[in-house]
Amino acid sequence: MRQRNRKLLGTVLILVFVCVYALVAMALAQGRITEAPKLVQTIAYVVLGFAWVLPLLPLIKWMERKDEA
Repeated sequence: MRQRNRKLLGTVLILVFVCVYALVAMALAQGRITEAPKLVQTIAYVVLGFAWVLPLLPLIKWMERKDEA
């Protein structure tokens, strides 16, 4: 698959994943996190804010791979 096509497909997958992840993160944040102490809330929000990056790293690396000659 050409890099251009990988980037298009990857972009669509990233958008879908981030939308679904945002809904899951909001549901988690509405749950028990609101009852936790402020320090725990802060840590939870920071973790939820950055956790979406880890599953997408392999996809981003795949998108950036050079075309085979």
